[in-house]
Amino acid sequence: MLTVDFTRFPIAAGDRVLDLGCGAGRHAFECYRRGARVVALDRNGEEIREVAAWFAAMEEAGEAPEGATATAVEGDALALPFPDDSFDVVIISEVMEHIPDDRGVLAEMVRVLRPGGRLAVTVPRYGPEKVCWTLSDAYHEVEGGHIRIYKADQLLSRIRQSGLRPYGVHHAHALHSPYWWLKCAFGVNRDGDDAALPVRAYHKLLVWDIMKRPFATRFADRLLNPLIGKSFVAYATKPQLRPVPGSAPAERV
Repeated sequence: MLTVDFTRFPIAAGDRVLDLGCGAGRHAFECYRRGARVVALDRNGEEIREVAAWFAAMEEAGEAPEGATATAVEGDALALPFPDDSFDVVIISEVMEHIPDDRGVLAEMVRVLRPGGRLAVTVPRYGPEKVCWTLSDAYHEVEGGHIRIYKADQLLSRIRQSGLRPYGVHHAHALHSPYWWLKCAFGVNRDGDDAALPVRAYHKLLVWDIMKRPFATRFADRLLNPLIGKSFVAYATKPQLRPVPGSAPAERV
């Protein structure tokens, strides 16, 4: 299940891509399939080992084109182990709401993104997320949980203040909002057979949608995204550098 829309945020073969806070690796895998040179980074060592294993399995199965590379790295988003201007593309999906120093994370992403490079950032959308917080304290009051809810203009302001230029936004995963509302209402920590019947039934619907992608649910998701899309997605570019006539330093344009 991808949150970044790669029709709006295309990845070309050979692009150097950083999936920051990659988690289980869903966006990193898609970029690898598209021929990119991917680095997937997360602070969770167990997840990074799992992502590395999937990269190896994909290579063995021939899922990535010739020239594509993929590396999984354990690291800190606030101290990225990469030189300046290392990447053409940076993706950070459903991560910034967990990190107290979100400005520091943006600064690190800008540092490692080359001039002219592109950034995709996704966070939980304010309205659906606020419902979850209202229904359940356990939804967010956990170690490593969500510490803030972004409004769209707040996130875009953070992006601009970091020196990036937003160029597009949209919402995603409308069908997932009711699932999380049900989870929060009936017990967010109740999973599997212990989950309430409405939660189990809705989960089966989501699994069916992800696996089969039928027209009816895909159409409903697109129709409802502007209203209750679970995620807010923003795309931005890092301005190019050009020399200022008569002076040594360069300025952004």
